[in-house]
Amino acid sequence: MTTGDIPEKMSVMELDGFGGPDTLVPATRPVPTVADDEVLVQVTASGVNGPDLVQRRGHYPAPKGASDLLGLEVSGEVVAAGPDQDLWRLGDRVCALTNGGGYAQFVAVKAEHYLPIPESVDEVDAAGFPETFFTVWSNLFFNQPIPKDGNVLVHGGAGGIGSTAIQLSAALGLTVFTTVASDADAEFTKSLGASRPINYQSEDFVAICREAGGVDIILDIIGGDYFARNIKASRHDGRIVQLAFNRGSKMEVDLMPIMLKRLHFTGSTLRSRSQNFKSQVARDLQKEVWPLITKGTVRPVTHAVLPLSEAGEAHRIMEAGQHHGKILLRP
Repeated sequence: MTTGDIPEKMSVMELDGFGGPDTLVPATRPVPTVADDEVLVQVTASGVNGPDLVQRRGHYPAPKGASDLLGLEVSGEVVAAGPDQDLWRLGDRVCALTNGGGYAQFVAVKAEHYLPIPESVDEVDAAGFPETFFTVWSNLFFNQPIPKDGNVLVHGGAGGIGSTAIQLSAALGLTVFTTVASDADAEFTKSLGASRPINYQSEDFVAICREAGGVDIILDIIGGDYFARNIKASRHDGRIVQLAFNRGSKMEVDLMPIMLKRLHFTGSTLRSRSQNFKSQVARDLQKEVWPLITKGTVRPVTHAVLPLSEAGEAHRIMEAGQHHGKILLRP
Protein backbone atom coordinates (compact mmCIF):
# COMPACT_ATOMS: atom_id res chain seq x y z
CA MET A 1 0.00 0.00 0.00
CA THR A 2 1.16 3.54 -0.71
CA THR A 3 -0.01 7.08 -0.23
CA GLY A 4 0.40 10.13 -2.45
CA ASP A 5 2.91 10.33 -5.25
CA ILE A 6 6.22 8.84 -4.19
CA PRO A 7 8.98 10.09 -6.52
CA GLU A 8 11.38 7.75 -8.24
CA LYS A 9 14.44 9.71 -7.09
CA MET A 10 15.47 11.30 -3.78
CA SER A 11 18.20 13.57 -2.43
CA VAL A 12 20.84 12.00 -0.18
CA MET A 13 24.20 12.76 1.36
CA GLU A 14 26.73 10.10 0.44
CA LEU A 15 30.41 9.46 1.06
CA ASP A 16 32.90 10.45 -1.61
CA GLY A 17 35.66 8.29 -0.15
CA PHE A 18 36.72 8.16 3.50
CA GLY A 19 38.15 10.94 5.61
CA GLY A 20 36.95 14.25 7.04
CA PRO A 21 33.50 15.86 7.03
CA ASP A 22 34.08 17.17 3.49
CA THR A 23 33.74 13.62 2.16
CA LEU A 24 29.96 13.96 2.69
CA VAL A 25 28.53 15.20 -0.60
CA PRO A 26 25.00 15.64 -2.03
CA ALA A 27 23.74 13.08 -4.54
CA THR A 28 20.56 11.65 -6.04
CA ARG A 29 19.50 8.04 -5.70
CA PRO A 30 16.41 5.90 -6.38
CA VAL A 31 13.83 5.83 -3.60
CA PRO A 32 14.20 2.47 -1.78
CA THR A 33 11.83 -0.34 -2.66
CA VAL A 34 9.82 -1.80 0.21
CA ALA A 35 10.26 -5.45 1.17
CA ASP A 36 7.24 -7.43 2.36
CA ASP A 37 8.05 -6.87 6.06
CA GLU A 38 9.26 -3.25 5.71
CA VAL A 39 7.78 0.22 5.93
CA LEU A 40 8.83 3.21 3.80
CA VAL A 41 9.04 6.52 5.62
CA GLN A 42 9.35 10.01 4.21
CA VAL A 43 12.05 11.36 6.49
CA THR A 44 11.31 14.38 8.65
CA ALA A 45 14.71 14.31 10.36
CA SER A 46 17.64 11.97 10.91
CA GLY A 47 20.06 11.75 13.81
CA VAL A 48 23.84 12.11 13.77
CA ASN A 49 25.66 9.54 15.91
CA GLY A 50 29.17 8.44 16.80
CA PRO A 51 29.09 5.40 14.48
CA ASP A 52 28.38 7.77 11.55
CA LEU A 53 31.66 9.54 12.21
CA VAL A 54 33.57 6.28 12.49
CA GLN A 55 32.04 4.95 9.26
CA ARG A 56 32.90 8.21 7.49
CA ARG A 57 36.55 7.71 8.50
CA GLY A 58 36.50 4.21 7.00
CA HIS A 59 36.56 2.16 10.23
CA TYR A 60 32.94 0.97 10.52
CA PRO A 61 31.74 -0.65 7.29
CA ALA A 62 28.01 -1.12 6.73
CA PRO A 63 26.76 -4.68 7.37
CA LYS A 64 26.12 -6.93 4.39
CA GLY A 65 22.89 -5.91 2.69
CA ALA A 66 22.63 -2.54 4.46
CA SER A 67 22.68 0.83 2.73
CA ASP A 68 26.11 2.42 2.42
CA LEU A 69 24.53 5.78 3.35
CA LEU A 70 25.11 7.05 6.86
CA GLY A 71 22.22 7.55 9.27
CA LEU A 72 21.09 5.08 11.92
CA GLU A 73 17.85 6.73 13.07
CA VAL A 74 15.03 8.74 11.54
CA SER A 75 11.61 10.18 12.22
CA GLY A 76 8.91 10.69 9.63
CA GLU A 77 5.61 9.63 8.10
CA VAL A 78 4.68 6.20 6.77
CA VAL A 79 4.09 6.48 3.00
CA ALA A 80 4.23 2.82 1.95
CA ALA A 81 4.16 -0.55 3.67
CA GLY A 82 4.82 -4.15 2.74
CA PRO A 83 1.98 -6.70 2.81
CA ASP A 84 3.47 -8.83 5.61
CA GLN A 85 3.34 -6.17 8.31
CA ASP A 86 0.33 -5.07 10.33
CA LEU A 87 1.93 -2.67 12.82
CA TRP A 88 1.67 0.59 10.90
CA ARG A 89 -0.79 2.46 8.71
CA LEU A 90 -0.21 5.08 6.06
CA GLY A 91 0.20 8.49 7.65
CA ASP A 92 1.47 7.18 11.01
CA ARG A 93 4.10 9.36 12.72
CA VAL A 94 7.00 7.11 13.60
CA CYS A 95 10.66 7.01 14.48
CA ALA A 96 12.92 4.11 13.59
CA LEU A 97 16.27 2.47 14.18
CA THR A 98 17.85 1.91 10.77
CA ASN A 99 20.80 -0.19 9.62
CA GLY A 100 21.98 2.75 7.49
CA GLY A 101 20.37 5.01 4.92
CA GLY A 102 19.03 7.74 7.20
CA TYR A 103 20.81 10.61 5.41
CA ALA A 104 18.10 10.69 2.74
CA GLN A 105 14.56 11.83 1.97
CA PHE A 106 13.13 8.30 2.20
CA VAL A 107 14.21 5.16 4.03
CA ALA A 108 12.79 1.63 4.21
CA VAL A 109 13.12 -0.21 7.52
CA LYS A 110 11.84 -3.48 8.98
CA ALA A 111 8.40 -2.70 10.43
CA GLU A 112 9.23 -4.07 13.88
CA HIS A 113 12.07 -1.56 14.30
CA TYR A 114 9.72 1.43 14.28
CA LEU A 115 8.20 3.09 17.32
CA PRO A 116 5.31 5.56 17.48
CA ILE A 117 6.15 9.18 18.17
CA PRO A 118 4.58 10.14 21.51
CA GLU A 119 1.96 12.87 21.23
CA SER A 120 4.00 15.21 23.41
CA VAL A 121 7.13 14.99 21.21
CA ASP A 122 7.92 17.09 18.14
CA GLU A 123 8.43 14.98 15.03
CA VAL A 124 11.87 16.49 14.40
CA ASP A 125 13.08 15.90 17.97
CA ALA A 126 11.86 12.29 17.77
CA ALA A 127 14.61 11.53 15.26
CA GLY A 128 17.05 11.66 18.17
CA PHE A 129 15.34 8.85 20.09
CA PRO A 130 16.04 5.48 18.43
CA GLU A 131 19.83 5.06 18.30
CA THR A 132 20.58 6.27 21.82
CA PHE A 133 17.49 4.76 23.44
CA PHE A 134 18.01 1.37 21.79
CA THR A 135 21.70 1.47 22.74
CA VAL A 136 21.33 2.56 26.35
CA TRP A 137 18.28 0.43 27.11
CA SER A 138 19.66 -2.75 25.52
CA ASN A 139 23.00 -2.44 27.31
CA LEU A 140 22.00 -1.17 30.75
CA PHE A 141 18.46 -2.30 31.50
CA PHE A 142 17.01 -4.77 28.98
CA ASN A 143 16.71 -8.14 30.79
CA GLN A 144 19.02 -6.81 33.51
CA PRO A 145 18.34 -6.42 37.24
CA ILE A 146 18.16 -2.81 38.43
CA PRO A 147 19.97 -2.56 41.78
CA LYS A 148 17.79 -1.24 44.60
CA ASP A 149 19.18 2.07 45.89
CA GLY A 150 21.93 1.63 43.30
CA ASN A 151 23.96 4.14 41.39
CA VAL A 152 25.44 4.55 37.94
CA LEU A 153 28.40 6.41 36.46
CA VAL A 154 27.83 7.79 32.96
CA HIS A 155 30.92 9.02 31.14
CA GLY A 156 30.34 11.88 28.70
CA GLY A 157 27.02 12.90 30.19
CA ALA A 158 26.40 15.93 27.97
CA GLY A 159 26.31 14.02 24.67
CA GLY A 160 23.55 12.03 23.03
CA ILE A 161 24.26 8.68 24.69
CA GLY A 162 25.06 10.37 28.00
CA SER A 163 21.95 12.53 28.15
CA THR A 164 19.78 9.50 27.42
CA ALA A 165 21.54 7.31 30.00
CA ILE A 166 21.21 9.98 32.69
CA GLN A 167 17.50 10.43 32.13
CA LEU A 168 16.68 6.73 32.02
CA SER A 169 18.83 5.95 35.06
CA ALA A 170 17.29 8.75 37.12
CA ALA A 171 13.77 7.75 36.04
CA LEU A 172 14.44 4.20 37.28
CA GLY A 173 15.51 5.46 40.69
CA LEU A 174 19.29 5.24 40.35
CA THR A 175 21.67 7.87 41.69
CA VAL A 176 23.59 9.24 38.71
CA PHE A 177 27.23 10.29 38.66
CA THR A 178 28.51 11.65 35.35
CA THR A 179 31.74 13.05 33.96
CA VAL A 180 31.60 16.42 32.20
CA ALA A 181 34.04 18.91 30.68
CA SER A 182 32.72 22.23 32.00
CA ASP A 183 30.42 23.98 34.45
CA ALA A 184 27.89 24.44 31.64
CA ASP A 185 27.92 20.69 31.03
CA ALA A 186 27.46 20.11 34.76
CA GLU A 187 24.37 22.31 34.92
CA PHE A 188 22.96 20.66 31.80
CA THR A 189 23.35 17.15 33.23
CA LYS A 190 21.80 18.23 36.53
CA SER A 191 18.74 19.37 34.58
CA LEU A 192 18.46 15.81 33.22
CA GLY A 193 18.62 14.18 36.65
CA ALA A 194 22.32 13.75 37.40
CA SER A 195 23.01 13.91 41.14
CA ARG A 196 26.76 14.50 40.94
CA PRO A 197 28.41 15.86 37.80
CA ILE A 198 32.19 15.41 37.94
CA ASN A 199 34.42 17.78 35.98
CA TYR A 200 37.07 15.35 34.76
CA GLN A 201 39.51 18.21 34.12
CA SER A 202 39.67 19.20 37.78
CA GLU A 203 38.17 16.27 39.72
CA ASP A 204 38.95 12.56 40.08
CA PHE A 205 35.88 10.48 39.35
CA VAL A 206 37.48 7.43 40.99
CA ALA A 207 37.93 9.18 44.33
CA ILE A 208 34.42 10.66 44.24
CA CYS A 209 32.75 7.37 43.36
CA ARG A 210 34.74 5.40 45.95
CA GLU A 211 33.82 7.93 48.62
CA ALA A 212 30.18 7.14 47.75
CA GLY A 213 30.85 3.43 48.19
CA GLY A 214 31.51 2.67 44.53
CA VAL A 215 29.08 2.43 41.62
CA ASP A 216 26.94 -0.47 40.47
CA ILE A 217 26.91 0.29 36.73
CA ILE A 218 29.39 2.21 34.59
CA LEU A 219 28.64 3.28 31.02
CA ASP A 220 31.88 4.14 29.25
CA ILE A 221 32.60 5.58 25.80
CA ILE A 222 36.17 6.67 26.61
CA GLY A 223 38.35 3.58 26.99
CA GLY A 224 42.11 4.03 27.27
CA ASP A 225 43.18 4.78 30.85
CA TYR A 226 39.54 4.91 31.93
CA PHE A 227 39.42 1.10 31.78
CA ALA A 228 41.54 0.60 34.90
CA ARG A 229 39.98 3.60 36.63
CA ASN A 230 36.49 2.23 36.04
CA ILE A 231 37.49 -0.98 37.79
CA LYS A 232 38.63 1.04 40.82
CA ALA A 233 35.39 3.05 40.85
CA SER A 234 33.15 -0.05 40.75
CA ARG A 235 31.41 -1.73 43.63
CA HIS A 236 31.65 -5.47 44.14
CA ASP A 237 29.40 -7.31 41.65
CA GLY A 238 29.22 -4.19 39.51
CA ARG A 239 28.85 -3.97 35.73
CA ILE A 240 31.05 -2.01 33.32
CA VAL A 241 29.51 -1.49 29.87
CA GLN A 242 31.84 -0.37 27.07
CA LEU A 243 30.23 1.31 24.06
CA ALA A 244 33.18 3.11 22.45
CA PHE A 245 36.91 3.74 22.80
CA ASN A 246 37.52 7.44 22.22
CA ARG A 247 40.92 7.16 23.91
CA GLY A 248 41.78 3.84 22.31
CA SER A 249 41.00 0.17 22.83
CA LYS A 250 44.52 -1.02 23.60
CA MET A 251 45.88 -0.66 27.12
CA GLU A 252 47.88 -2.51 29.76
CA VAL A 253 45.73 -3.33 32.77
CA ASP A 254 45.75 -5.54 35.85
CA LEU A 255 42.71 -7.82 35.60
CA MET A 256 42.99 -9.21 39.12
CA PRO A 257 40.52 -6.65 40.59
CA ILE A 258 37.85 -7.85 38.13
CA MET A 259 38.08 -11.28 39.74
CA LEU A 260 38.32 -10.01 43.30
CA LYS A 261 35.35 -7.65 42.90
CA ARG A 262 33.34 -10.17 40.82
CA LEU A 263 32.84 -7.52 38.13
CA HIS A 264 31.00 -8.02 34.86
CA PHE A 265 32.62 -6.31 31.87
CA THR A 266 30.62 -6.20 28.64
CA GLY A 267 30.50 -4.32 25.38
CA SER A 268 28.43 -4.30 22.24
CA THR A 269 27.73 -2.67 18.91
CA LEU A 270 24.02 -2.35 18.24
CA ARG A 271 24.23 -2.37 14.46
CA SER A 272 25.46 -5.95 14.26
CA ARG A 273 22.77 -7.36 16.57
CA SER A 274 20.12 -9.60 15.06
CA GLN A 275 16.89 -8.26 13.62
CA ASN A 276 14.97 -10.24 16.23
CA PHE A 277 16.95 -8.70 19.10
CA LYS A 278 16.25 -5.19 17.85
CA SER A 279 12.56 -6.03 17.53
CA GLN A 280 12.50 -7.24 21.15
CA VAL A 281 14.20 -4.06 22.35
CA ALA A 282 11.76 -1.90 20.37
CA ARG A 283 8.73 -3.51 22.00
CA ASP A 284 10.34 -3.30 25.46
CA LEU A 285 11.05 0.40 24.92
CA GLN A 286 7.45 0.97 23.89
CA LYS A 287 6.25 -0.81 27.03
CA GLU A 288 8.71 0.49 29.63
CA VAL A 289 10.13 3.81 28.37
CA TRP A 290 7.52 5.38 26.10
CA PRO A 291 5.14 5.94 29.08
CA LEU A 292 7.95 7.89 30.78
CA ILE A 293 8.19 10.11 27.70
CA THR A 294 4.42 10.62 27.63
CA LYS A 295 4.53 11.70 31.29
CA GLY A 296 7.42 14.08 30.59
CA THR A 297 9.77 12.20 32.93
CA VAL A 298 12.07 11.55 29.97
CA ARG A 299 12.33 14.06 27.13
CA PRO A 300 14.17 14.54 23.86
CA VAL A 301 17.30 16.67 24.07
CA THR A 302 18.18 18.38 20.78
CA HIS A 303 21.32 20.50 20.46
CA ALA A 304 20.97 21.61 16.84
CA VAL A 305 18.96 20.94 13.67
CA LEU A 306 20.77 21.46 10.36
CA PRO A 307 19.73 20.93 6.74
CA LEU A 308 20.70 17.53 5.39
CA SER A 309 22.96 19.32 2.90
CA GLU A 310 25.05 20.49 5.89
CA ALA A 311 25.76 16.99 7.18
CA GLY A 312 29.49 17.73 7.09
CA GLU A 313 29.02 20.69 9.42
CA ALA A 314 26.92 18.51 11.74
CA HIS A 315 29.85 16.08 11.92
CA ARG A 316 32.22 18.95 12.75
CA ILE A 317 29.97 20.06 15.60
CA MET A 318 29.84 16.54 16.99
CA GLU A 319 33.60 16.05 16.70
CA ALA A 320 34.19 19.31 18.60
CA GLY A 321 32.49 17.68 21.59
CA GLN A 322 30.77 20.85 22.81
CA HIS A 323 27.18 19.80 22.09
CA HIS A 324 24.42 19.10 24.60
CA GLY A 325 22.22 16.25 23.38
CA LYS A 326 21.50 15.24 19.80
CA ILE A 327 22.41 16.83 16.47
CA LEU A 328 19.75 16.30 13.80
CA LEU A 329 19.49 16.71 10.02
CA ARG A 330 16.40 17.73 8.01
CA PRO A 331 16.03 16.81 4.32
